[in-house]
Amino acid sequence: MPRVALVGSPNAGKTSVFNGLTGLRARTGNYPGVTVSRFVGSCRVGGQRYVVEDLPGLYGLEPVSPDERITVDVLDGRLEGVPRPDAVLIVVDATTLRRSLGCVAQVLGRGLPACVVVTFTDELARRQGRLDVEALGQALGVPVVAVVGHRGYGVSELRELMGGWRAWTAPAVAPPTDPAERDAWVESVLAFADYRAPERHRVTRRVDDVLLHPVWGTLVFFAVMVLFFQTVFTLAAPLQDGVESLFARLAELVAERVGPAWLAGLLGDALIGGVGGVLVFVPQIVLLFLLLALLEGVGYMARAAFVMDRVMARFGLEGRAFVALLSSFACAVPGIMATRTLPSARDRLATMMAAPLMTCSARLPVYVLLIGLLVEPSRKVGPFGAQGLVMFGLYLLGAVSALLAAWAFKRIGDRRGQPVPFYMELPPYRLPAPRAVLVAMWSSARAFLRKCSTVIVGTAVVLWLLLNLPLQSTAHLRDAGVDTGDPVAVSAYSVDHSYAAGLGRAVAPVFEPLGFDWRVNIGVLSAQGARETFVATLGQVAAAEDPEDPARALREMTYSDGPRAGEPVFTAPTVAALLVYFVYALQCMATVAVLRRETGTWRWPVIAFSYLTALAWVMAWLARTVTGLAGG
Repeated sequence: MPRVALVGSPNAGKTSVFNGLTGLRARTGNYPGVTVSRFVGSCRVGGQRYVVEDLPGLYGLEPVSPDERITVDVLDGRLEGVPRPDAVLIVVDATTLRRSLGCVAQVLGRGLPACVVVTFTDELARRQGRLDVEALGQALGVPVVAVVGHRGYGVSELRELMGGWRAWTAPAVAPPTDPAERDAWVESVLAFADYRAPERHRVTRRVDDVLLHPVWGTLVFFAVMVLFFQTVFTLAAPLQDGVESLFARLAELVAERVGPAWLAGLLGDALIGGVGGVLVFVPQIVLLFLLLALLEGVGYMARAAFVMDRVMARFGLEGRAFVALLSSFACAVPGIMATRTLPSARDRLATMMAAPLMTCSARLPVYVLLIGLLVEPSRKVGPFGAQGLVMFGLYLLGAVSALLAAWAFKRIGDRRGQPVPFYMELPPYRLPAPRAVLVAMWSSARAFLRKCSTVIVGTAVVLWLLLNLPLQSTAHLRDAGVDTGDPVAVSAYSVDHSYAAGLGRAVAPVFEPLGFDWRVNIGVLSAQGARETFVATLGQVAAAEDPEDPARALREMTYSDGPRAGEPVFTAPTVAALLVYFVYALQCMATVAVLRRETGTWRWPVIAFSYLTALAWVMAWLARTVTGLAGG
């Protein structure tokens, strides 16, 4: 099958063109021997199937980062295991055509059959710009087609053009390689194509004067983040209540209609009480990803990166590191993988070691659960809800800690290396395409649901076995003074004398200074694989102790033994310690695995796990101590 590669700068619209050609029928993976992601799809033109590959974005063929090196190696056929493309689609943004033509000249110099795909022509016209697409093709000597990917305009023409790639014209004279001569060539092409750059919109200019201001831009950024988390709590609360009611009804149906007690317990406690306890937070997760997709689609995230670049510079990092850390809000795994855009190995390592501290979506269910135990929903701080402010504070604590960690690791690491240019593109403000926003939201939410159906289900089943074994005979229960006619008393005794209780008590000396009891200890231990399982664990324990009202059982949970026997477990100091512990602890084996893959050694994952676990314990102890002294 013929192979067609898409080449272009970041934000040029390559992904929209790729999705339009392949119909989202794409697979992702890594290039052989390296960890740079590849996106490969296929499309059929006139009975012939074509392989379409979206190469990592770059501004020129002088690579400064690992992902840019991959693009150059693929075009030159130097990457083992990846065939050189038969043809190239060079995607350029009509609103930044002058900058893009330098890359076009370099790609044309590779001698591959090429076609130039011009995107955002609608925006160029809307902003009083001008481009003669046909004349541009004559000036370049290659086919040129205009495509508006998110609307599907020009995609069918591009597919038809691909069918005749062997007959594509080529420049009579290759573009110059000398930079000065290339600049003159670019100007001549623009003049022949009657190109006029778009005007900067007056409203855009005035908005940017505020959003990019060192002071006002920073204040706006924090205000947007506060409103962001207020929205997550306020809008998601009714939806969460609905999901919670649904799972409560399911638990009732299981108790009523499932005959074998062990099967009813497995379905009601492990799956509905455990996994269902995590799925209750799906509305917050979906809303979080929806808001992030909207902010990125409208163009604000690029402005936020520009503003925060000044802050990053104080910690020895650059804007590309901010993009990687920002990606970690969804998950630390793509955030760590995003460090491939950093040309400096020292910056890559410092950013990777800091990325786990950024508050990922896996922490959100834990935060929502614990904040609900700490702060009443009706409590206000001025016009803002207290729960949303606490959530914002946790995210801010994680972000500040990540910057401090990156600064420390960069100081510890190799100080050699020269600074390299950093390009940050500020796209114009756009109304994001609904389909693109929904696809971005769903792809992130699907990853969360996939984890619920695999890791969390497995953990919930294992935990159910630990909570219900060894089996307690009726005679033993009577000898222990348990009323065998009271299912709640029987369940509470069985849980308190289970293998899980023994394990939780075995690690009690480690967590006792933090105020955790054995049930919390089990939750913390189960969260080492995935943070969400902490919620599943507490939900399952509460459902086992009081199947009728697990939420009340969780709020009223008391220490079952020791010097604190009978005292409430979830006091303000203990909840504060738990929240801070989850801010810092590296409780995600997928993150450990990707650190191993990206660094090529177990040294750095072990260091990351060790320093973050120790830091989590110390900071949790401080949080508990300070909250206790403050009268919490």
